[in-house]
Amino acid sequence: MVTATANGTSASTTARVIDSGIPCANCGKPASRSNTCKLCQDQNIVSLFCTPDCYRSNYKTHKKLHTPAAQGNYTFPPGTVDPFAGRYRYTGPLRAVYPKEPVPTRTVPESIPRPEYVNNGEAAFYFPEIASIRGSGATRGRSFAEEIANRTERYGRILSKKEIEGMREVCRLGREVLDIAASKIAPGVTTLDIDAVVHEECMKRNAYPSPLGYHRFPRSVCTSVNEVICHGIPDARPLEDGDIVNLDVTLYYNGFHGDLNGTYPVGTKVSDEKLRLMKTARKCLDEAIRLVKPGVQYKDLGNTIEAIAKKDGFSVNHTYGGHGINNLFHCTPNISHYAGNKNIGVMKVGQCFTIEPMICVGQQKEDHWPDVWTAVTVDGKSSAQFEETMVVTETGVEVLTAAPGWTLPEPDTEIVPL
Repeated sequence: MVTATANGTSASTTARVIDSGIPCANCGKPASRSNTCKLCQDQNIVSLFCTPDCYRSNYKTHKKLHTPAAQGNYTFPPGTVDPFAGRYRYTGPLRAVYPKEPVPTRTVPESIPRPEYVNNGEAAFYFPEIASIRGSGATRGRSFAEEIANRTERYGRILSKKEIEGMREVCRLGREVLDIAASKIAPGVTTLDIDAVVHEECMKRNAYPSPLGYHRFPRSVCTSVNEVICHGIPDARPLEDGDIVNLDVTLYYNGFHGDLNGTYPVGTKVSDEKLRLMKTARKCLDEAIRLVKPGVQYKDLGNTIEAIAKKDGFSVNHTYGGHGINNLFHCTPNISHYAGNKNIGVMKVGQCFTIEPMICVGQQKEDHWPDVWTAVTVDGKSSAQFEETMVVTETGVEVLTAAPGWTLPEPDTEIVPL
C-alpha cells in the first residue's frame, strides 16, 4: 500500500500541473505551458499538448472527452449501482459498481491482534457509507503512533535482529496470501470476491489485514483495475477479459506489517500496451532494488525508475511513493519514484521500507473518486504497479516479500539515471 509523499503532493492549480512536465495528451512529447484545452479545464480534465498543431490534428478524437459518451457505456450487473453517478465525471471507462444491498464488514476474531489504528474507532462500514467518507469520522482509523513517528524519526528507524526476524515472518505470510489471491483472478470474478479470499487467508494465518479500517479504508485489500493508480476499493464489478488488476496486500502479524503488491492480466485479451506497461513497472522496481545498499541516498532511486519508464514511453506518478514499514504500516523513510525528488536520508543497515513505483501509459497526474481513496489517471489510461518490502543488509538488500525462488534479473546496462 502506498503513501502520499510530502514533496510529491499533486499540484493544486492548472499552472502548477503544466510546470510538472506531463506529456502531450496526443503524442507523448513534453507538453507546453500554453497549449491547454479550455473545454477540458472547465470539466476538470487535465489535457496538455506540445504544440497547437498537435492539438488540432487530434481534436476530432480528443473532443470526445467532452461528451458523456466518452465516459463509457457500462451495463451494470443486476443488484448494483454507481454511487457517484451524476456527481463525478469519470476520467476513463471504469465505474464504481456497488451492491445495492449492504455488504457487512468482514469480521476478525478477537483472538487476532489488531494494529493500534483499528482501536481508534470502527474498523470499517457498509458500502452505502463509503460514498460519504469525506468529512466524517475524522479520528477513525488514524494511526497516532505513525503521526508521532513521522515527527520524531525523520530518517527511518533501524530495526534489531529480532525485529527483522518478525518482518521476515509477516512478509512471508503476505507473499502467500497475495499469490493465493492472484490465482483467483479471472473474467467474471469480482474484486469483492478477491477481497473475501484475502480476508479468509489472513484469518487462516492469524493475521490482521492491515488495510481494513486504516484511515477508514473499508476492505481487506486494495484492488486497482486499469486506470486506477492505487487504493481501489473492492466492489461488485466483474473483471473483464482484457483488464489488468493490481492486488495490494498487507498483513499485520506478531506486531509487524508486511506489504507487497502485483499487477496481473485478466484473461487472454490483454493488449500489448498493457503487457508492456506491466513489464516496465516490474523492471522499474527490480532496477531500484538493485541499487539498495548502505550509503545510497533514498532520493536517487527515482532517477533510475523514471529513466526506465521514460525510455519505454511511460510516465511515473509523483504523488504516491514507497515508505518505511515495521511495527507501523507507513512511516519514514519516504521513497519517491520520480527523478529530482527531494527525499532525505541515506540507507542504513536494518532499515525496512517498500519500493512500489506506479507507472502510467499517459499522464502521471491523478484524480480521485468521491470515495477519497480511489486514485485514477487524469486521462483514463492504464497504470501498473509492483511492490516489495525489503531490508538493507551489510552487503546490499534482502527482499522480504520475494516470491519463492525469485532473483534479480540481469541488469539493463543501457539505463542512464536522470
